[in-house]
Amino acid sequence: MEKLVLASNNEHKVIEYKLMLDKYEILTLKDIGFYEEIEENGQTFLENALIKARAVNKFLKEKGLDYDILADDSGLCVPSINNEPGIHSARYSGNHDAKACRDKLRKNLVGKDKKAFFVTVIVLYHMDGSYIYKEGKSYGTIIDEERGDTSFGYESIFLSDDLGKTYGEATREEKNQVSHRFRALEQLKNELESK
Repeated sequence: MEKLVLASNNEHKVIEYKLMLDKYEILTLKDIGFYEEIEENGQTFLENALIKARAVNKFLKEKGLDYDILADDSGLCVPSINNEPGIHSARYSGNHDAKACRDKLRKNLVGKDKKAFFVTVIVLYHMDGSYIYKEGKSYGTIIDEERGDTSFGYESIFLSDDLGKTYGEATREEKNQVSHRFRALEQLKNELESK
């Protein structure tokens, strides 16, 4: 079974990748012994995914390992406020406090259109530096009240067009079928299987 390195240790993400790309053995950063902090200072989701992929690629080369790398970057975009929080989604309030980020977003949306979308860009990066990437989006509306699980990002205030409820109210299975990451992964899987 061909191995792919996922540039992450996020358990939820690892599960999603393993489910979707079941013909591959997915290795995490921990599996390969990569513990460096990667500074994502790109201006786009694609740039940030490539920064992660290139850091892992450099590490693999130094270790004499030859694996393709999967890296992604995601965020929430609200067109009425210049696609904020965008690439700054995780630190929109100035830190990683999810509730503070949600509060800031709702405050900035007073009197504005609340249509929004989540986006994921996934890169499949080869050892020679060539890569392909896929983008997935899921659409919805930002609501004022928190609904469901409030422990993760903007999910409790993102009312999904597909599900008719917030991501915070949805089961992992429901969310995985319509999520931005799922849609990007589905495109990547189709391309891999067509080769």
